[in-house]
Order: sequence, then structure tokens, then C-alpha cells
Amino acid sequence: MSRTRRSLLAALPLAACLVLAGCGSDSEPQVTWSAGEASATVGPAQFCDLTMKDCTNDEAARALLPVPAGTPVEVTVPDEVSGAPWSVVFSYTGPDGQRTDGRSPVFAPDARTSYTLTLPEPGDVLGTAQVQLLGAAPVADPGTGEIAFPARATWVLVAHQ
Repeated sequence: MSRTRRSLLAALPLAACLVLAGCGSDSEPQVTWSAGEASATVGPAQFCDLTMKDCTNDEAARALLPVPAGTPVEVTVPDEVSGAPWSVVFSYTGPDGQRTDGRSPVFAPDARTSYTLTLPEPGDVLGTAQVQLLGAAPVADPGTGEIAFPARATWVLVAHQ
């Protein structure tokens, strides 16, 4: 086998890795939000390493989408997110003007790459939503007894009518 051919064959796995899996890429995962005909892909507003010690924040990282009352919102996450526990937290306003906070189920690693957020009533208006990539194990707040889910990364949607 010629030297050129051996060099080319040796380079193929690296090239495939770079093209198919993004090996060596320092870019942070992107999440896509879709509502009706509109969609936006955005990077994380907050992103921490696995130890949750090295974190970056980008306050400008948010998707702005028109989401009319009663419109479901589809969120699609990449393998880097779906490979760990994740969930969607959200706030909406009902027809009575009352703001309500909610949370999807926590999705197990590799269980799914998308979620459709549908509010309880047709007149409910979504305000914000976040994909949360969960880090450390959930803990109970000693004061309230509520369970806190430490997020190591978040992707934000700000809805408007």
C-alpha cells in the first residue's frame, strides 16, 4: 500500500469524527424552539462543566418567538442535552391574569430529544420557558421541603404575542 494511501486512510477516522460528531469542537449545544411557523435556535444562557464549577453566562442568549395564546411550543435538544437528565420549566398567564409556573417531567438520559409544551387552557399565554440540563442530584429545600433541581445549563425562550 502506498504511503499516500496509508496517510489518507489514517486520516479518515479523524475526518469522520470531526464531521459527524463534532469531535474537538468547543461550541456549546444549541436548542431549537418552534411555535407555529416560527422557530429559533439558540445557545445556552448559562453553561457549566460537569463539576458545576466552571460556568459561563450569556444574558443575550435567548430565543424570541411569537407564541399566540393556546399555541403549543416544540423544543428540540441535541444529543449533548438528551444524553443527560433534562426538563422544561415555564411560566404562563391565564385569562384571569394569574401567573403560574410549571415544569415538564424530568426526562431520563437518552429517552427523548424533543418535547411539546402545551399549556392547560386555550386562553393561557406563555411568558417564558427554559430547557434545563440537570447537573447534581435533586435536593430538598430545608425551609420549604420543595425539591430543587440544580441546572448546569439553561436555554431560554421569551414568548410574545
